[in-house]
Amino acid sequence: MNDNVLISVKNLNKYFDKNHVLKGIDLEVKKGDVIAIIGPSGCGKSTFLRCLNLLETSSSGEIVFNDSHVFKNYSSVTKQQIKEINALIITAKKHGEDVSALLEELTKLKSKYKEQIKEEKIINKTVAKTLNKHREKIGMVFQQFNLFNNLSVLKNITLAPVKLKLMTEEQAKSKALELLKKVGLEDRANDYPSQLSGGMKQRVAIVRALAMEPDVMLFDEPTSALDPEMVGEVLKVMTDLANEGMTMVVVTHEMGFAKEVASRILFVDEGLIKEENSPKEFFENPKNERLKEFLSKVL
Repeated sequence: MNDNVLISVKNLNKYFDKNHVLKGIDLEVKKGDVIAIIGPSGCGKSTFLRCLNLLETSSSGEIVFNDSHVFKNYSSVTKQQIKEINALIITAKKHGEDVSALLEELTKLKSKYKEQIKEEKIINKTVAKTLNKHREKIGMVFQQFNLFNNLSVLKNITLAPVKLKLMTEEQAKSKALELLKKVGLEDRANDYPSQLSGGMKQRVAIVRALAMEPDVMLFDEPTSALDPEMVGEVLKVMTDLANEGMTMVVVTHEMGFAKEVASRILFVDEGLIKEENSPKEFFENPKNERLKEFLSKVL
């Protein structure tokens, strides 16, 4: 894999029962990329982020992070193909047709399935051991902040690095205060979340993720739960991070942020990436008809 590629996603699918939410997503995230993902509600954007951070288990496809597989499953697809070939063989036999070609295909698929299961078991075993390491390196910021209300701002930020023995209490505190200063909240370190505005809470949530020193930050509509006047303060922090070279994947409705800050923009609709382009081309020269319709409504 290219040295600059942090995350590689191939043919990623996600089902919730029979609901096919992600339908074969392919994406490469390189170091320093700021990728904005836009699209209508319910199109699979947030599910995709949760799959990247393994908060959601994908149904098939693969995810490679820092040159290591964190998810790989093609056996479920092969299993379905075996089922379909078996059904064809039964039908063909009923009609007295020659099934030799189908039986040959079935043998190949069964052999392939065995190999896939073997490989996937090894990957799953490794991932089970390294899951926390993976999550440490992929920071996640949610719509609803997810802060611990019974802990101070400082404790919210230092809890994970200390508990995971990444830093001593003193190191974590020093790092937290440095990051709080960066987002203009150094004077609120001893406050509790209930004493903060929505914009402040989200800035604390960003700092909490940054305290783990991640390689990439995922943002799931980080401004959607905020009052309009608080949106700007959170977007400023994100813009500063992008300017400092932080790799970011951002699900957002903020078209201005996508246009000004993103290096690439994806339009996701019905579980598919329907267009991917530079901000200039994306907004000035959209190719996909559904994207044209979407932009005409939101701009």
